[in-house]
Amino acid sequence: MDFNMKKLASDAGVFFSRAMQFTEEKLGQAEKTELDAHFENLLARADSTKNWTEKILRQTEVLLQPNPSARVEEFLYEKLDRKVPSRVTNGELLAQYMTEAANDFGPGTPYGKTLIKVGETQRRLGAAEREFIHSASINFLTPLRNFLEGDWRTISKERRILQNRRLDLDACKARLKKAKAAEAKAAAVPDFQETRPRNYVLSASASALWNDEVEKAEHELRLTQTEFDRQAEVTRLLLEGISSTHVNHLRCLHEFVESQTNYYAQCYQYMLDLQKQLGRFSGTFIGNPDSTSSPAAATSPPAVSAATVPTVPTIPVVPTVVGVPNTLAEGVLNPNEVKPPASGTRKARVLYDYEAADSTELALLADEMITVYSLPGMDPDWLIGERGNQKGKVPVTYLELLS
Repeated sequence: MDFNMKKLASDAGVFFSRAMQFTEEKLGQAEKTELDAHFENLLARADSTKNWTEKILRQTEVLLQPNPSARVEEFLYEKLDRKVPSRVTNGELLAQYMTEAANDFGPGTPYGKTLIKVGETQRRLGAAEREFIHSASINFLTPLRNFLEGDWRTISKERRILQNRRLDLDACKARLKKAKAAEAKAAAVPDFQETRPRNYVLSASASALWNDEVEKAEHELRLTQTEFDRQAEVTRLLLEGISSTHVNHLRCLHEFVESQTNYYAQCYQYMLDLQKQLGRFSGTFIGNPDSTSSPAAATSPPAVSAATVPTVPTIPVVPTVVGVPNTLAEGVLNPNEVKPPASGTRKARVLYDYEAADSTELALLADEMITVYSLPGMDPDWLIGERGNQKGKVPVTYLELLS
């Protein structure tokens, strides 16, 4: 118990000495040991690395999981060292709703069929998103988090110890300076004209005492200087390790970019496939699918009385445009009946290979040049393309319009 009390008193004395030294430095009443410029640069670089790593980590978490409540839930599970429950992505949830709606409306109807196709694509997008989040979390977020919770905590701990060693060193320097000043004052020649010659004896005794105090202060300064130098070297090695951290984070960043590239490439391919599927059956979405009347009858309905008008609204029919064959209004293109307009044709470069789905479409080869134009009443996602004597519908997303 006595040993613990002595240690407690010693620790309290050291804490009080450091507090006094720190306060006097802030007030400009004490000198401060400055670190060399290289060491200060290492400290600034480490602080910058820590601050930017925190910001990048937080924003990447927001990118992967925009829902703040879900992020808090994942954080709590992680701190409790429990497995985070599987969560349905937004795309997968949308796919579920579309599939249920298609079953309710009728999977055989045009709307139901389209809902099923789009829902399947949304499900694939959701699965790709889940895979991207998992890959980014392991290959990018985990290394950043390990640095902040591992290496940076060690660096911060050693920096605090170095700061304490520096305060102890400066406090020892201040005590030595005061002891030498007191020794010099006590060693001054006494006034022998004093009626009490014992002043000389007291002065000599005080000089010897201050001499012992100076020697003690010098011994403490040497010990403190050794501890400070040792701690400065340890801290320096840890700070220089920040370069290795940058190399590791650079590798992780490349893996993150690769994962994100694969994710967006998958999404792009899924949407291209969906667009191609929907474009093949563009005629399905024009006109009433239950109607068996001809286009002319659809565009020029017979006069009916108000009593015979049905109460259920029908899908509007695309009107026949003068100069454009009726087959185009039905979504079926006959290349032989299509003539280019007098003006409005443009040149386009093909971005990707495209395989024609039927005789109304024009097959494309990447990097070839074709002439394109649009016709009234035509789907804006499609154009008429011409290559020599060949012509047919081409998707706009496969083209780069030049003029």
